[in-house]
Amino acid sequence: MQPSISMQLNQRMEQRMLLSPRMIQSMEILQLPILALEERISQEMEENPVLELLEKAKNETPEAEEDKQAEEKEIDPDGPLVIEEDGELDFNRLEALNKDWEDHFNEEHRPSRNGVEEESDRKHDAMQNMPAPAPTLQDHLLEQISFLDVDPEQHELLEYLISHLDDNGYLVEHEPSLHVLDLEELAKKYTKPVTAAEMQGALDLIQRLDPPGVGARSLEECLLLQLKPDTPQRDIVRTLIMQHLEDIEHNRMPVIQRQTGYSLAAIQHGIETIRHFNPKPGAKFSAENTQYVTPDIIVERNDSGDYDVRLADDWMPNLYIPRHWYEKYKNPNTDAATKKYLKDKLQSAEWLYNAIRQRRNTLIKVTKAIIKHQRAFLDQGPDFIEPLKMQQIADQVGVHVTTVSRAVDDKWVLTPRGVFPLKRFFGGGKKNEMTGEEFAWETIKNKLLELIADEDKSNPLSDEELVEKLQQSGYPVARRTVTKYRKMLDIPSSRQRKDWTK
Repeated sequence: MQPSISMQLNQRMEQRMLLSPRMIQSMEILQLPILALEERISQEMEENPVLELLEKAKNETPEAEEDKQAEEKEIDPDGPLVIEEDGELDFNRLEALNKDWEDHFNEEHRPSRNGVEEESDRKHDAMQNMPAPAPTLQDHLLEQISFLDVDPEQHELLEYLISHLDDNGYLVEHEPSLHVLDLEELAKKYTKPVTAAEMQGALDLIQRLDPPGVGARSLEECLLLQLKPDTPQRDIVRTLIMQHLEDIEHNRMPVIQRQTGYSLAAIQHGIETIRHFNPKPGAKFSAENTQYVTPDIIVERNDSGDYDVRLADDWMPNLYIPRHWYEKYKNPNTDAATKKYLKDKLQSAEWLYNAIRQRRNTLIKVTKAIIKHQRAFLDQGPDFIEPLKMQQIADQVGVHVTTVSRAVDDKWVLTPRGVFPLKRFFGGGKKNEMTGEEFAWETIKNKLLELIADEDKSNPLSDEELVEKLQQSGYPVARRTVTKYRKMLDIPSSRQRKDWTK
């Protein structure tokens, strides 16, 4: 029996949430921290010739600057690129915003009044005076070997070994396993005939370079390379490194004393010397370890005792779209290919312009709402932080909770209390059933740090004892919570915190 083949036309109803290209870009711009936004603007200015820099006159106020920007670029109020009334990303109006932009540039654009007749190279000014990238560990070592009195073959061998150093300065295999290299194995992989002894000679040269400890194949070797002839208690320190690193890690001082015969005071002095060594000598050259915090928002206390919120973007390049690009697009003598090119570039520029404005409005509103909730934190200190959820801020500002999440992501705020990530002000809490008072988990962490800082180091507090003291202070928490927070704060156990010399 042959199966029947038929064609049917069915109708079904379904709901879909579609994001317009402008909405997607607005969310991306909102999530960028200030340095990433500057890079994004610089990249856009390189790729988009219709974007220009608005030069700020000396002593020009921010209000005057905004008025000047409005003169230089006016958007058709009936055009689809005008942002929402309150400047926010409204996730409840996605369908309304998801419209076809294809015919946008068939609409009339109101020309700006102060046109710029020629394209300027001023856009490149924003990228001037960028700091040169910091030298890598390999760069640092290659510069040093250039001063060594070695023949070309040995110099090439030194370069080969340097290429096998990881970011911490250790000699490892550049494979997923990252296992420590055997010099005989490394010699076999070299492109020219070389013995393990020659490899060792080249490695000895590298291990005498700066930083001390570079070129090691293990933590033990790295620390031993940092021993100097004048190191205090050199023999004791050497013994501790070679035989008792694990005991030091777990604070097993009596074990070390029993096996070495050294006094507790001598062992403690030796450990203090080791703590001044660098177990990762190459890490300081890693770009990942050089983190600079640039505040996106500044919160300042005014004369009335309230707090003012402003964005820290005064130095950001100010963008505008010169009038002559619109005129060229609307000119009937402009050929079709140029019109299409200008349409894409003008649309991209307007989207970026509006997305940056949306970002400013959203960040200001969200931060003001956060500061209003965390007034006690700013007035009295971190111990007075209040439990706060992002949904609370979203409800107050009138945006979707994901907008708040993107707004605070990777953003930093400069306050009279210091510089904090915006996410620092969010967190859950717990209610004291006895008093009815609600307190934030951040408060418990601060109290935990305070208790451990004040403890008797010869008899440090166990987790059970910490629970009791927290409960006495009005913070009823479970032991597992104390253990979890202790580990989050990188606080060792009571045994590891014990000072055996007291």
